[in-house]
Amino acid sequence: MTETVLSTQRDSAISAPIPGVGDFVQLLKPRVMSLVVFTGFVGLVIAPGELHPVLAIVAILCIAVGSGAAGAINMWYDRDIDAIMERTANRPIPAGRVAPDDALVFGGLLSLFSVALLGLATNWVAGGLLAAAILFYVFVYTIWLKRRTPQNIVIGGAAGAFPPLIGWAAVTGDVAAMPLVLFAIIFFWTPPHFWALALFRSGDYGRAGIPMLPVVAGRRATKAQMLAYTLLLLPLTVSPYFLGATGMIYAAGAALLGVLFIVSAVLVWIEPDAASDRRAKQMFGFSILYLFLLFALLLADLAVNIGRL
Repeated sequence: MTETVLSTQRDSAISAPIPGVGDFVQLLKPRVMSLVVFTGFVGLVIAPGELHPVLAIVAILCIAVGSGAAGAINMWYDRDIDAIMERTANRPIPAGRVAPDDALVFGGLLSLFSVALLGLATNWVAGGLLAAAILFYVFVYTIWLKRRTPQNIVIGGAAGAFPPLIGWAAVTGDVAAMPLVLFAIIFFWTPPHFWALALFRSGDYGRAGIPMLPVVAGRRATKAQMLAYTLLLLPLTVSPYFLGATGMIYAAGAALLGVLFIVSAVLVWIEPDAASDRRAKQMFGFSILYLFLLFALLLADLAVNIGRL
């Protein structure tokens, strides 16, 4: 009997797929990471002061690695529900391509590496903010909120709002009003962005027992809150102009984008609940473009103002 068991274990070990580099890259959630890196980069570029180009590259790399590390630990913890949901069933852990323990060690080591390197290369304010972002995403959002409350993404969304603060702090060593406004913009952008996804993936969340707002409060209540958040975003996104931190290029562009975001939320609101969620899918896609263009406007505005000096 013992020999049979040992033989079965050996055969299983031999037949188990060896994870490739691409599997570990997937653990880092590269699509999510790209927007995180960009907002962190913008925070670094618009911050007053100078940072050596090599150190700036290191800082952006650390933001990317820290974000990816948090994503890997998130996948480790959520492997049970990821296996149930159609959208996530092919992730490396539920698909059996990466062992759970390997993913946890991978995420943990990258977390420590990114925080330590950022602190040593720039300053410990930036390093501390990166550590706070990772810890918040893992312990507050993933472990505490995600499976317990329909407000999970509202509070937990703060984790994704840290990058501009980190980028700014890497240059200045402190936190000021402007990066806090950028933090708030991403914080208030996250609920309508994620609820748009939750609307057309509500069946997935329901099967996995995750209390996303459409599952718990219904579609109509979710659409109303999405619209409310887009309305709040409009004055918030133009506030950097009134703080004297940007010029009219950013202000005008932010106002236009804000109106378009509101329109997309209105279109979701008026779409019948029995429809195909076409508007929700469109809003989800546009929300990503919206945030990218909003932060790109900060760079464009800065470039024009520098050119006028």
